[in-house]
Amino acid sequence: MKYLSTRGAAPVLDFVDVMLTGLASDGGLYVPAAWPALPSVSAEAPYADTATRVIWPYVDGVSSSELAAASVEAYATFDHPAVCPLVELAPNTWLLELFHGPTLAFKDVALQLLARLLDAELERRGERIAIVLATSGDTGSAAIEACRDRPNIDIFVFHPEGRVSEVQRRQMTTVTASNVHNVALAGTFDDCQDMVKALFADAPFRDRFRLGAANSINWGRVVPQVVYYVTSALALGATTTRPVSFAVPTGNFGNVFSGWVAKEMGLPIDRLIIGSNRNDILTRVVDTGTMKVTEVVSTMSPSMDIQVSSNFERLLFELNGRDGGITAEQMGLFRSRGSLSLEADQTEQLRATFDAARCDEDETLREIARVHAESGIVVDPHTAVGLSAARQTRRDPDIPVVALATAHPAKFPDAVERAIGVRPAIPDQLAGLMDLPERLDSLPADLSAVEAYIAARLTSSG
Repeated sequence: MKYLSTRGAAPVLDFVDVMLTGLASDGGLYVPAAWPALPSVSAEAPYADTATRVIWPYVDGVSSSELAAASVEAYATFDHPAVCPLVELAPNTWLLELFHGPTLAFKDVALQLLARLLDAELERRGERIAIVLATSGDTGSAAIEACRDRPNIDIFVFHPEGRVSEVQRRQMTTVTASNVHNVALAGTFDDCQDMVKALFADAPFRDRFRLGAANSINWGRVVPQVVYYVTSALALGATTTRPVSFAVPTGNFGNVFSGWVAKEMGLPIDRLIIGSNRNDILTRVVDTGTMKVTEVVSTMSPSMDIQVSSNFERLLFELNGRDGGITAEQMGLFRSRGSLSLEADQTEQLRATFDAARCDEDETLREIARVHAESGIVVDPHTAVGLSAARQTRRDPDIPVVALATAHPAKFPDAVERAIGVRPAIPDQLAGLMDLPERLDSLPADLSAVEAYIAARLTSSG
């Protein structure tokens, strides 16, 4: 399997080089040269076995035995034997719990595997990499946990200062590993994401310090997420005559794009439902065909406080018939104007698979309260947004809807308490977190300041 940039001007790479590179040199995102058919998998197989079979068609440069061993090791870090279990909420409505990993968020599913594959490849090559990462909350702690103390990896994590929950921040800043560097960047998540892209765009700096990515701009982050769409659909007996739908709270479009990949591979998915909070650029593009940036608003679901959804570029590339030149031109116009209108036929293609709905703060609280009252289950604000979107857009009550529960409610105790009057129980992974000292630096959203910071730490560490 070879990989192409969505903007058409970067070198074609294999899987391991895409994994190490992250963002393409032309500013685009890497995608497979073709979409493989879904391999035959059993609903009874262990999660790690299914992961190996689903991911294997995308892999080059890693043996099947190495991938299998990395999968077993990665998913042994989860505290549930099913790794990503399904829980029934109501008839034909299910929660897919993706928060049983070490940092209690869905990002663990991909990052526990990606970090192992990265470290093994770097060891083979005798190289070291510096991962630079923007986070709106959960990606940072998941990446830090996966990369901490790994001998071939340094990691620099940029979060928007004052715009992540206290639990999310402390999960990052209380890690004392010498290869971990936390930065509170002035601005929004979009500013953090722009900073990472600017670092990659500075080719001399990128090459000198061997920068890599662990955001969902890295294809190695997207493909492991395909697996839980497969395992949950198989568990519900999905067939071409009995498909399933998925409701996904998303801001950066990476998680729901993994669902699109699963559908493209042949998984019988009826609808992919996008749940947006007040930062609703994705809902607006489905509704209107226009992607327009507005001001980022802070919400109780901070991982979705995003107005520039990077992974939408991968789908735009497909809507453009895989024409990188057109995609590059459109993305350039989008960055300069803050707006991009799809062609009418592209909007129609988008709506053929995706539904979308917006959920404001009051509705998020009501959804948490409603789910708790009806089922006794406590959900976090992001999951509540997905569930609300599922209710708003549901077309056929006979088609099962799987709502992705993307984070443990204990990561957002204030929001949960506002909704149901009780703070969620603290799981073992968070015990004592509030008593640990924090280690982080604050920087302006200025490229020269950030580059000086990175250079000083990598130079001093040798």
